[in-house]
Amino acid sequence: MTLREAPVELPALQPTSGRPFGLYLHVPFCITRCGYCDFNTYTPAELGGVNPDAWMQALRAELELAAARLDAPTVDTVFVGGGTPSLLGGRRVATLLDMVRESFELAPDAEITTEANPESAWPDFFDATREAGYTRVSLGMQSVSPRVLGVLDRIHTPNRSAAAAREALEAGFEHVSLDLIYGTPGESDDDVLRSVDTAVETGVDHVSAYALVVEEGTALARRVRRGELAAPDDDVLAHRYELVDARLAEAGMNWYEVSNWSRPGGECRHNLGYWNGGQWWGAGPGAHGYVGATRWWNAKHPNAYGQLLADSALPVAGFEQLDAEASHTEDVLLRIRLREGLPLSRLYPDERERAESVIADGLLVPEGDRLVLTPRGRLLADGVVRTLLG
Repeated sequence: MTLREAPVELPALQPTSGRPFGLYLHVPFCITRCGYCDFNTYTPAELGGVNPDAWMQALRAELELAAARLDAPTVDTVFVGGGTPSLLGGRRVATLLDMVRESFELAPDAEITTEANPESAWPDFFDATREAGYTRVSLGMQSVSPRVLGVLDRIHTPNRSAAAAREALEAGFEHVSLDLIYGTPGESDDDVLRSVDTAVETGVDHVSAYALVVEEGTALARRVRRGELAAPDDDVLAHRYELVDARLAEAGMNWYEVSNWSRPGGECRHNLGYWNGGQWWGAGPGAHGYVGATRWWNAKHPNAYGQLLADSALPVAGFEQLDAEASHTEDVLLRIRLREGLPLSRLYPDERERAESVIADGLLVPEGDRLVLTPRGRLLADGVVRTLLG
């Protein structure tokens, strides 16, 4: 049984003029828990009686409260993530967008994305969501290697991801993305290259590729700790990243963020909002929001989340106010990861001096009034940030 949580009162929120505004809707449902995943997701046995319709009713209530609290700013991007949104089916995912429109005005060119898993997204799902107004779909591919999928506890077959991507394109989606993971124990260079080539051959315009991270509390972490699997090796991860980057560049997909590649115009605008200091309201269990100088997070369990909204309270579990120094740190940390680079004007004088040593080390290159990571700098981006900030 989930304990009832006391509501946390947010301070006044005032969206900063001129910044993009997005909505993130978190779907907390999964059929099984992948061994590497530490996201706020729940299998049927963990839900405590919460069903999708009850969750959607609570989500509608949060969106109504959010719109009233913010005086309903125009929404530039919507991102439905999870969890597994495609488990809801096309009709329910279409209804989520209807709920957004009931409370907010969408910009005429709004980007509207849903995540989907290949094993639960079929032509009828893509047809329904495209007809509802979704413009972008992001599919969890991870790998085409059966042994890699097995280690990751993914339940889709190796060929299903590519088939789902083609079905999304045939349904008329303007933008389709495939997500890859590299560095899984037992994976080979050939596994990685076959996965990248398969993604490119589908005709999608966006690929994300992430190094496997062993998160504490996951089944993967327990297997590594018991010695059943080797921990990912940093040198191997760097090599695999270089393989991915080179292969995608050959195919006409260029990096625009350290872990993201696209054809021209295929960049994910919602994620660019995060990296470029945009603002968003995160709706759903465990979702995070950021408006003005306030970051907050919702109650994590769907039961506690729904109980707060049933009492007409925002489902906020906590918040923090970012001071100027914290905001500056995040600004440098996020913008340095972008292909367009970090504007020199964002750095303090002493940080500009330290940037000279990073340039001399071959990790940054000046491009006009910006600093851009070199290929080696992308592999060491966190270290670059630490040096800049001092």
